Amino acid sequence: MDETRWNSGSTNALLTEFFSQDDIKNLAAAAGSLLECPLIVLDDTFHVVAHYRPLGFSDPVFSDAVRQGETTYEIGALISQSEALRAGTADYAKLDGSAYRRRIAPLKSAGVGLGVLVCVDTDGHLKNVPSEVWQAVEQIFAKQLFIEASRHDKPFETEEDILMHLLDGGFQSAPYFRLQTANTYLADFAPTGFALIDLTAYHDLYHGLRRLRDELVAHFPDGHPFLYRGDVFLFLHGRGEHETFSALAEEFKFKVIMSEGLNDLYSLPALYRTAHEALELMADSRFHAGSVCTVAQLRTALLLKNVEGRRDLVSKEIISLAEHDREKGTQYCETLYHYLTCSHSLKMTCDALFTHRNTILYRIRRMQEEYMLPLNDPASHTDLLLGVSLVLFEEKGPDFFCINTEGKPVNA
Repeated sequence: MDETRWNSGSTNALLTEFFSQDDIKNLAAAAGSLLECPLIVLDDTFHVVAHYRPLGFSDPVFSDAVRQGETTYEIGALISQSEALRAGTADYAKLDGSAYRRRIAPLKSAGVGLGVLVCVDTDGHLKNVPSEVWQAVEQIFAKQLFIEASRHDKPFETEEDILMHLLDGGFQSAPYFRLQTANTYLADFAPTGFALIDLTAYHDLYHGLRRLRDELVAHFPDGHPFLYRGDVFLFLHGRGEHETFSALAEEFKFKVIMSEGLNDLYSLPALYRTAHEALELMADSRFHAGSVCTVAQLRTALLLKNVEGRRDLVSKEIISLAEHDREKGTQYCETLYHYLTCSHSLKMTCDALFTHRNTILYRIRRMQEEYMLPLNDPASHTDLLLGVSLVLFEEKGPDFFCINTEGKPVNA
């Protein structure tokens, strides 16, 4: 490529296209000609909104995306894994099934993520494009996506658009939401819940032969999976999904959170917020309780996560107890926690800690006499339990409070 073409006027044609026409498809053609590369413009749901394919270019991954109108989950996984993309800057990556590297750039306007620009580097020349040219191209596409997203009178084209708008908090009333769903499958849709799949560690062991989306559609035919904010969202219907997810999570190396029960689609935003927080909790380096969890299993850990770091809420007696555990390697805080949650049952406390009765009695006596813990005062039990729980959450992580599917602690 002749680099002399990249001068201050090199983007004039693109700017002219932007101001003279309101068509992102023409913009894609102009940008592709300018950059001399095939490209795809994706919206924030990873659907293809425009593309440019020069004569003679052939690439199965590119062709599949254009034909299907969306990319594979691999793009979402790359964005989750790339520090540069998470920080809002472009990065290069090679997709399974393609011979070419791609330059992937997030498209943002006013700090809002609107989509992604994927340019195929067929001969290695994209690295020679000046940064100011890339900046201009990306800003123009972002502005065009912003204009299209800002059209309040624009009808929803798909059910996914409606769900995305709902999750974004775009519907101000339930009647208006139901009006929009009247002529779609959502009108009579009654899922029991939903799942979020974290793609950070996603890996396709079959190198493109078996795509994750195909597997999800096959196993969850009524799940209607789609990408939302980098995670896969799909609906559940209470048909043994936990076992299916466990097998898929092992194969594709992802983590899944399953929501609380869903009674009304309009309540999705609140349930989504909690589920997303739970999925972030599963990404904690201290979390080892499995790749598939329900929000119910993590409810206590989620509560504690929201007050993590607030040692000022913990009594000085429990702080002293925790310091002793840390310095001496003892288990006084764990003993206190189980003694309180087991309703002062010595047998249940011994069973939970796999510790002899005399040892537990000794610890209880020391906590009462040396640390002045009011274990015989029922009015103090809530304060003691909350305080020691917060300490244990910070010391041991969310695993300590995660319960299994039978309702028992996983650390028991």
